[in-house]
This record gives sequence, C-alpha cells and structure tokens, in this order.
Amino acid sequence: MSASPLAAPIDDVAVLATAPASDIAAAVAEGRVSARAVTEATLARIATVDPKVNAFTDVTAARARAAADALDARRAAGEALGPLAGVPFAVKNLFDIAGLSTRAGSKINRGLPPAPRDAALVERLEAAGAVLVGGLNMGEYAYDFTGENVHDGASRNPHHLDHMTGGSSGGSGAAIAAGLVPLALGSDTNGSIRVPSSLCGIFGLKPTYGRLSRARSFPFVSALDHLGPFARTVADLALAYDAMLGLDGDDPVQANRPVAPVAGTLDAGISNLRIAVAGGYFRTKGMPEAFAAVDHVAAALGVTRTVDVPDAARARAAAYIITAAEGASLHARRLHERPQDFDPAVRDRLIAGLAIPAAWVAGAQRFRRHFQAQMLALFRDVDVLLAPSTPCRAPRLGQTTFELDGETMLVRPNLGLYTQPISFIGLPVAAVPVWLDEGLPIGVQVIAPPWREDVALRVARHLEASGAVRAPVAQL
Repeated sequence: MSASPLAAPIDDVAVLATAPASDIAAAVAEGRVSARAVTEATLARIATVDPKVNAFTDVTAARARAAADALDARRAAGEALGPLAGVPFAVKNLFDIAGLSTRAGSKINRGLPPAPRDAALVERLEAAGAVLVGGLNMGEYAYDFTGENVHDGASRNPHHLDHMTGGSSGGSGAAIAAGLVPLALGSDTNGSIRVPSSLCGIFGLKPTYGRLSRARSFPFVSALDHLGPFARTVADLALAYDAMLGLDGDDPVQANRPVAPVAGTLDAGISNLRIAVAGGYFRTKGMPEAFAAVDHVAAALGVTRTVDVPDAARARAAAYIITAAEGASLHARRLHERPQDFDPAVRDRLIAGLAIPAAWVAGAQRFRRHFQAQMLALFRDVDVLLAPSTPCRAPRLGQTTFELDGETMLVRPNLGLYTQPISFIGLPVAAVPVWLDEGLPIGVQVIAPPWREDVALRVARHLEASGAVRAPVAQL
C-alpha cells in the first residue's frame, strides 16, 4: 500500500480533506497538523463540492471550529487525544444534533423543537476526538432505497452525478464517496447502509442488531433498525465502530454484551475461516454485474463453495410486512393530521401499512424466529457468506423501473431485495465495493454470524489489502 500523504509535516492542507481518518488522527495527535486546519480544509471542500452532490442538509461550522480549537488546546497542554483526534464526520439527519431539529428527511419534523442533546453515537465519536461537521440528506423517514428526497432534493452519486446514491442513507454515501468527510453515520432497517455503499463504491458496516446504541435517533422500525458507519477504508470503519461500542442505558433494546473492539484483529487473516457464496435466492433477480461482483470477491478469497440460504424470499416478504405495519403505526398520527406534507410515495406505502392485518404481522414475527434458527444452523457449517448488496449498479436519478430476469420491477423497493433477508434477523455485514470496469461500482455483502463483526471486517480488510475491493474518492 502507498505511504500516507500525511506521513510528514503538512505543507498542502488540501490533502487533509480527503485523507483517511486514521491518517488524520495520527497527524493531529503527533502535532504535524492542527485539528483546526483539518476542519477548515473540510469545510472548504464541503462548500466547493457539496453543491454538486447535495449530501449535506446542515453544516455545523461554528460547532466544528470550536471542537477543533478545544482539541488543539488539549494537545498544546500535553494531554493525550483520542483515537479519532480531529477527524471530521457527519451524520444522517435522523441522528439528534444538539441545537437542530431532527429532520429524518421530512418536512413535518422541521417544526420540532431543537434537539437538547446529541445522539449517543455522536457523543461517543466526539469523546474519541472526532469533529462533527453536519447533518446529511436522507430519504423521508428512512423509507427509501434511492436517495431521492422531495423536500431537500436528491443526493447525487459522486461517481456519476446523473445517478442515484441509494438510500435511505444517501447523503452519507455521497459525502464519503465525494471525499467530503472520512467518516459518516447512517441507519439500516432493510439495507440503508449497504445499498448506498454499493451504489457509491464505499465501505459500510451494519453491526448486529442491538450492538450499538440507537438512543436519540429518530426511529423507523424499531424491530429492525440498526445504526452504523461508512468509510473509504476498512481501518476507518473499525476505528469508528470501536469508538461507538459500549452499553447505553438510554437504549432499551441494546444487548448487554461485552465490548469487543475489532481494530486490533483486522489483519488476522482468513486462513481459518470457512467462507461460502450464498446461492439460491441470492443468485436470482439480479443483473449480471451483481453476480460478477460476488464471483470476483469469491475468486480473490479462493472460495469455490456455494450454499443455499433456505427461505430467503419468504424472509424478505416477512420483513416487508413488519416494516410496513410498524412504520405505519409510528406515523399514524402524522398521516391523519398532515398527509399533504409527506412525500406521496412514502405516504402511500405507509397508508397501505395501516391496512395490514395483525395476524399477518404475528405470522411474520413467528417466521422470523424460524428463519433465524435456520441461519444459525447454517453458520455452524460456515463462518462467512458472500452475497450481492444490490441487484444492479446505480440507476439514473428519476428512474422508476428496471428489468430483472426479464421482469419489469420497481426500483424503489427492489434495490434492497438482497439486503432485507439479512437485516430481518440482525446479522452483521461488512459492505465492500467492487469495480468490475471503468463504469460505476457495485457492492458485495460479507455476512457473519451474530456478534462477529470482527470476522466480517477481517474478510473485508483482506480483500482491501489484496486490491480486490477499493473505495476511491470520486473525481468530480
């Protein structure tokens, strides 16, 4: 791998804006650059580049400068700084940011009072030294796979501005791919970290359900919601993930499990791992590039085995039922009082969710337990599964249908057809970006058993080190 551009004292601060988080943190901690210089370079790049990609809805410049100055004062006083010292980050605007209304991509939420306190994961990243620079665009109320928001405008794919970022964490994907920040946070209910990772050509991590605190983030489907990071390197994903670990009493569904950092295990290799390609459902309904990306990753890992994932199609259908019903229940009052202020596409899906019989939801939850038992049995025989992240590369903005296996299908719901069965039972996934040619990227899911984020990230790191996957800054 090439030497870090921050390996020596910095003469050109322009390199700061697109450097990896690990390099920035080391340079700030060692006094080779100030946190304020990093922040100013980041804010300048956002001002120049973001009008093209529409990733940010809020830029917290004053807050960022104050935080950077505080870090520089601490370093000058001889204090040790955290593992993310001076690293800029931004968050999907469903995370509470003190002093701002939590939009969740909606028009309605803009009337909410400002959040009195930051989301738990924002607090933890800042405790590690990271500097918050703003809130990011997203699909309304996270019910979206495209990244197209009718209130704030579509986020645009930095690798081709006429194409989608994916959603609902579209601003997060765009911000990372465009080199606006090295770290971003998003949410994933049915695939909203993995879909933008795939379409924008970046790394993403959906941890195990219950691993990271969701406190002070706007919910979508509590039974399925996850929060997690995006980055352009696996090491940066691991740094962010480790900084966010730990039990939080403000999240009643977070699992009480021992903290298990992963940064120190990334280079442990894959020689003892049993890796297989997910077959059956995961080899249907996709364009050739989706399967070619999986085959590319499998070849780089020396994997020849394919295993069937039973009942994956039913798992996706059950996830849809739970999503529609629980999401509709959450928004029932808003639907009644302010239906005209919703994105019509979101509103109509939520209204349909109100009509789902309770017996269907109960059946979907029973099936969830059955599918989880089947997957846990499968993981007694394999350690990692490989599957497509999306059925295609990024569609064009405004595109509503595509052809999959000779069938015309809607883009908005079906970009997540490979991600939904996995988040349905909360498995951890590292999303890795594949470049098959000079066109747009497409992603692969590296799926591990519950609580084994370390295994998924080890595989991702091996692929990155081999050059099989990469996340370059878009050449805007």
